[in-house]
Amino acid sequence: MPTAKVHRISADAPDDVSGIESAIAAGRIDPAGIVAIFGKTEGNGLVNDFSRGFATLALGHLLERHLPRQRAAEVCLVMSGGTEGAMAPHFVVFERRDGDAGAGPSLALGRAHTGEVAAEHLGRLAQVDAVTEGVRAAMQDAAITDPADVHFVQVKCPLLIATRIAAAEARGAKVAVRDTLKSMGLSRAASALGVGVALGEIDRAALTNAMIGVDFGVWSQRASCSAGIELINHEIVVLGMSRAWAGPLAIDHAVMADALDVEPVRAALARVGLAAAGQLAQAQRTRLVALLAKAEASSKGRLRGHRHTMLDDSDISSTRHARAFVAGALGGLVGHAEIFVSGGAEHQGPDGGGPVAVIVDRSANE
Repeated sequence: MPTAKVHRISADAPDDVSGIESAIAAGRIDPAGIVAIFGKTEGNGLVNDFSRGFATLALGHLLERHLPRQRAAEVCLVMSGGTEGAMAPHFVVFERRDGDAGAGPSLALGRAHTGEVAAEHLGRLAQVDAVTEGVRAAMQDAAITDPADVHFVQVKCPLLIATRIAAAEARGAKVAVRDTLKSMGLSRAASALGVGVALGEIDRAALTNAMIGVDFGVWSQRASCSAGIELINHEIVVLGMSRAWAGPLAIDHAVMADALDVEPVRAALARVGLAAAGQLAQAQRTRLVALLAKAEASSKGRLRGHRHTMLDDSDISSTRHARAFVAGALGGLVGHAEIFVSGGAEHQGPDGGGPVAVIVDRSANE
């Protein structure tokens, strides 16, 4: 019976994979079992954030030192740029090992890679359908049959750059948008809707190209999508609970209604055994293996009745403000800032809010 292991490892730079290398050398991580690696890198999180590609390159070299090239390429590498404020750069390594049969359910991991997505399909229904198919494949890989058992779906999706736009137009195709920055939001939006369709949260028949990235009343409570220049397909990781998996790790999720709404996260922590009236105590922090979240600025320009200026800053993208703010709010709850907060939550939770997942080690309760 498979067992999931999750390792949160600090990084001193986007290419600093020494912590993962040391864990492999010490036997704490078996490279043959690595399913996916999430990373928070200290770039700007925008189109030209090459810290993501730098980290991806370093991780690829690391994996190829320990695995055949084809096997290394199967690992999903989800790099999220932007560690604004005090958010700590780090990697989260997801590993699958063979364990003893035991009572479930436990944390289950599944992954899938879609094929290359044509530039003209980004931000449109064709991308929604590609992600839907990928999520279902990742659920099967995780041995999760009921969508209700899925607690978080992380998607790394592509974006448009000038050369991809030019190539599409040269063959007579029309892209959804020519603004490369706006293409990030559209790609995240279509990917999130694909997750929602796969999980039964969203009716595919009700979707149109025109509502993607526009009608934010339609959203998934378990989708987390990050766009990047470093890939041209989708890398999809499903995290959930399954009786086909054993081990001490468990996952639950919450939805923040706005950037200050930490109480649903506190409730999710309590459901997996980390109840705390205030900030988590040190022993509880040790058992909190990973905290994953989405963040965005409210499109109305207000937070709980007060004006915010995240959307009015011409120097700094609102996604950067939102990441820093939400990381601070969650850091105040859990007592540290090594938190995976991804910006841009189009169709991922309600306007101004976003999904959150908590992964906890339950072994101290046994």
